[in-house]
This record gives sequence, C-alpha cells and structure tokens, in this order.
Amino acid sequence: MNRFLLLILLAISCTANAEPTRYITDQLEITLRSGQSTKHQIVRMLPSGTTVEVLEAGEEGKYTRVRTEQGTEGWVLTRYLDEQASARQRLKNTNTRLNRLKDENKRLKSELSKTRTDKHSLDKDKNALTNQSNKLQQELNRIKRVSADVLSVDKENQSLNAQLQQIQTQYDQAQQQISSLQDSTARDWFLVGGAVILLGILIGLIIPKIHWKKKSEWGSL
Repeated sequence: MNRFLLLILLAISCTANAEPTRYITDQLEITLRSGQSTKHQIVRMLPSGTTVEVLEAGEEGKYTRVRTEQGTEGWVLTRYLDEQASARQRLKNTNTRLNRLKDENKRLKSELSKTRTDKHSLDKDKNALTNQSNKLQQELNRIKRVSADVLSVDKENQSLNAQLQQIQTQYDQAQQQISSLQDSTARDWFLVGGAVILLGILIGLIIPKIHWKKKSEWGSL
C-alpha cells in the first residue's frame, strides 16, 4: 500500500515538474538554431504544427530551448510558440480523428450486422435444438411406455410359463396314470383271457364225460 502511494506521489511530482508542451505557431516554417540569436547555426527548419517539448526559457524570454519528437534540440523564438496547435493543425487533427471515428463506426456497424446475423443463426439453431429436444422427449416417453408394457408382458409371460409348467406336470402325471391303467387293464385282460382259456379247457374235459355217461344210462334202459 505504501509503495502504491509512493508511486502516485512520484507521478504527481513528475507531472508538476514537467515542462508544458508547446506548438509552432501557424506560420510557414521557423528556424531551430543552436543558440539564442540569428547568428547561431540553423539546426533544422520546423514547419507550423510541429510539436516540441519545452526544455528551458532563454534570457529575457526571447528564445526558448525545445526538443522535437525526433529528439533534436535547439532554440526557437518564443513568440512562435503557442499553447495549442495551429488552427490548420487542429483541423487536420480533427479530420484525422473524425476519419478514425468514421472507420471505427463502420467497423462497429459491420460487427453489429455480423452479430445480428450470428444471433439469427443462433436463434434458428436454438429452435432446431428445441424441436429436436421435444422429439427426443417424446421418444423417451414412448420408450418408457413400451418398457412398462414389456415389463407387464414379461410378468404375464412368467405367469403363463408357470401355469404351463403346472399343466405340463399335471399332463405328465395323467400320462403316467393312463400308462399305469393301460398296464393294469392289459394284465386284467390277460388274466380274464387266461381264465377263459382255462375254463374252456375244463369244459372241454368235462363235457365229453358227461355225454358218455348219459349214453351209458340210456343203453341200460
């Protein structure tokens, strides 16, 4: 925090100590000389509107030592220095700024148009995604209903399978009973047949004797 305050105070101090900026007055050209008189060598010519930094005031304030933006230093007549740029330079600066603002305005309009186009495209994509989401939700609901039906059918199939298994068991038991009855009936018929045959044999043995006895008795008469 103390360092931050120190930097602020240093910046304020530097600003307070800095010499003001001056501009070459609205003349065609002035001379930048190496000293404070017309006898000194001309370092270079400065056209009107040139920005210079004031370094120091000369004797009696007639001359002022300045430094150009390119770093060239020399003395110029103080009366040719203005606190603001010349009208022509201000107009030029204003036109430059106006053109820059126009370009910026054009760029912003282009970006706005592109943004609106992108927004329109995004709105279309949003609507498409919303419709797709609704369709997917409907499909999900249908799948849930089908799944519920499948579970119900599966439960019913399990019940039917259990009933079928029970019926199959009963059928197998009935088949066993039928088979047992068939075996018993066959045995019964076999016994009856054997009894009939045996009875026929006995009758076949007894009847001839009965006939022969009757004939004997008739002969004795």
